[in-house]
Amino acid sequence: MSSQVENANVPVINGVDGVFSDDSTTVDESLDTQNVAERPFKTSIPQQPVTEERIPYLPPPSSVLTNAGTARATLAASREKPNGTTENNYAANHQHQTVVQQHVEYWDTDHDGIIWPQDTYIGCRRWGWSPPLALTAALIININLSYPTVPGFLPDPFFRIYIDRVYKDKHGSDSMAYDNEGRFKPQNFEDIFEKYDKGNKGGLDVWDFLRFWKGQRIVFDFFGWTASGLEWLATYLLLWPDDGIMRKEDIRGVYDGSIFYKKAEQYEQKQKRRQQERKRTSPKLVTMAEKLM
Repeated sequence: MSSQVENANVPVINGVDGVFSDDSTTVDESLDTQNVAERPFKTSIPQQPVTEERIPYLPPPSSVLTNAGTARATLAASREKPNGTTENNYAANHQHQTVVQQHVEYWDTDHDGIIWPQDTYIGCRRWGWSPPLALTAALIININLSYPTVPGFLPDPFFRIYIDRVYKDKHGSDSMAYDNEGRFKPQNFEDIFEKYDKGNKGGLDVWDFLRFWKGQRIVFDFFGWTASGLEWLATYLLLWPDDGIMRKEDIRGVYDGSIFYKKAEQYEQKQKRRQQERKRTSPKLVTMAEKLM
């Protein structure tokens, strides 16, 4: 089995990764929690209250998410989804890309490994974002993230982003769910919700995010503070939850990029329904106008 999926419980057939099974079944890990006294270490001490306020994710011995601290090269694994995104064989079809490459592939519609500013703009418009918002996002993303990915020393005059070097765009003061090589660290992803999901809602609201943003900041990392804030603002605008809670599964889908395709498809279906409604309404309006005339 290849190293990137050794912890994903993925079947291997003749040395080739097999079909990824659906793993969305909820597992009650509370039945197998380990006593604090049985652990050979402490995760919090009363002398430092912040350690009691932000408890890290502690997987029980029988957790389906094995070796949570080991970064996955191609899977955005979580406690609920140890095999990553299995819908439409998404994880199986992206075994040639790291998770951070999967995160940005949505914008590379021609699959040439390069994301132009217009690619970013079009991708945002496919979610239903207005032209000014999509243009703003494209400018912020490509202007700031292009240079670290260029193959040489000179900046790219077109602010293109090269996907094979997109791991160099990693910044500080974020969740640290991506490592420096673009792999995905389930432990750090789970820590987001263990530490900041107040009330165990299964996601983050605006106040949770503000605590997360403050708690993850690194001293004098002004770029990281700003980038993290803008990324999560964009995530909220994309998900736009009715109850104000960004669900954990949706956030995980942002990391591996799978949610981007879903949102684009949802907007496309919404537009088709509107067009059908207009076609049904137009003849009625014509008939009414003729009667009035």
